[in-house]
Amino acid sequence: MNNAIGSFYNWYKATLRNTKYRWVLVLGTLLYLVSPIDISPDFLPIIGWVDDGLLATLLVTELSQIALEHLNKRKQSNTGETDAAAVDPITTVEV
Repeated sequence: MNNAIGSFYNWYKATLRNTKYRWVLVLGTLLYLVSPIDISPDFLPIIGWVDDGLLATLLVTELSQIALEHLNKRKQSNTGETDAAAVDPITTVEV
């Protein structure tokens, strides 16, 4: 069971990082969250909400990570920093 969850997480993360399928997966996830058809039905207290909560948490976590990476890349390209300078600011010497 744990291996299936790990496999799903890895697939979900890899698919979200692929720009070709990102919005299809986001829309599919949102549709799943509002749909009455679930792996565990929502009319069962707590049990029915667990799969929705986990999927919503996974979606928000991965999208925020993608947004942070994009902002960091944009910030680095605007300031002209290299990767080495961004990682270790101590090695940067201003003269």
